[in-house]
Amino acid sequence: MSEMVRVGDRFPDFELPTYFPAEKRDGTLGLRSLIEAGKWVVMVYYPADFTFVCPTELADYGRLYARFRELGAELVGVSTDTVFTHKAWLETEKLLRDVTFPLAADHTGALARRLGIYNEEDGTALRGTFVVDPDGHLRAMEVTWYDVGRNAEETLRQLEAFQYVRAHPGAACPAGWKPGARVLRPDIAIAGHVAEALGS
Repeated sequence: MSEMVRVGDRFPDFELPTYFPAEKRDGTLGLRSLIEAGKWVVMVYYPADFTFVCPTELADYGRLYARFRELGAELVGVSTDTVFTHKAWLETEKLLRDVTFPLAADHTGALARRLGIYNEEDGTALRGTFVVDPDGHLRAMEVTWYDVGRNAEETLRQLEAFQYVRAHPGAACPAGWKPGARVLRPDIAIAGHVAEALGS
């Protein structure tokens, strides 16, 4: 069995069947092609199509999809359903009418197992959010239980922060950091004086 992926590791290469709602077609989506195109990848695993909290999450991410793309990121929804179920769900659930980002099908759960989010009892995946940089390294992961939905704004904020520190080596973004706010330059001289370093 493959070792589970940790933050900082290379993200597992994958090639998954995918439904592309913007073009109303199915196909495949792979990590390698996205990385070769210089993309950041934000994978949003959710438990299942035709469920309850999941459409509220995907609608939230769909609302911000254009902003993710402006930042050079591809947003990918993933569950252990099939592309056929993805298509039917998007055509049925009114909350999803504005969702145009790809929905991938990890139908065997192989990738979900590598990520440590597969539920062997029912064949679904937990809510897992994974931010992968253009070098293929996992920069952030968040895993939550079924009954609490995520906040797409926070995922977007994390992406912006990881992009900032990638472009500015040595910088660190404090809690709640957003573009334009002060950053930190970790140094023993500011230990115990972070408030002053942030201008507080």
